[in-house]
Amino acid sequence: MVKLIIFDLQGTLVENGIYPSPVKQLRFIFNIRQSFHDYITVFEKVFMTKKYDSLSQGFHVVAEQFHVSPPDFVIEKLVGIWNKNKLLSKPFPETIEVLTELKKEYKLVLIANIDCFSKDVLEKYALNEYFDEIFLSCDVGMLKTDKGYFEMILKKMGVDKEDAIVVGDSTESDIKSSQAAGINAVLVDRNNRMMYENKIANLKELKKHL
Repeated sequence: MVKLIIFDLQGTLVENGIYPSPVKQLRFIFNIRQSFHDYITVFEKVFMTKKYDSLSQGFHVVAEQFHVSPPDFVIEKLVGIWNKNKLLSKPFPETIEVLTELKKEYKLVLIANIDCFSKDVLEKYALNEYFDEIFLSCDVGMLKTDKGYFEMILKKMGVDKEDAIVVGDSTESDIKSSQAAGINAVLVDRNNRMMYENKIANLKELKKHL
């Protein structure tokens, strides 16, 4: 019996403000040749588990990690990309309605691999009001893929893994990570591009999986 629903943020509840995503644009701008999986693993660890004084500082640290030396105008361009995305990011059309209904019956938790500068969307749309607890990588110093991440959440919430479910849009960081922790998961695949048995096209379809 589901008692706890663990929601991913970006791509699940909130859509990016710009496309391609800022993370993909940084990979292109820095001319990082390694696979996206290898790149994002390093990038998130460096940029999304620490707090920086400024976006510029964070990008310089990322650049050092990937052994690139971007000029100042490139760093400024990235700052602009991040700020534009933050400004234009917004909840998907059904997000607020679904969270409002689910909060009446279940404990809700929010998770995200996110940098400390992009979480303003929570306050902007009052999303934090719908969750019993929020676990952001920049605050807890862990990524969703880190061993022990979901166990930490279950312990904090006092819920057994059999009574929880994860809802996310990434097969790697949401689905595989939660399954490794023994938690059932539902994939949000809005464009019907991924192969997974328990998937939905939008959040309104979630009820049938609870």
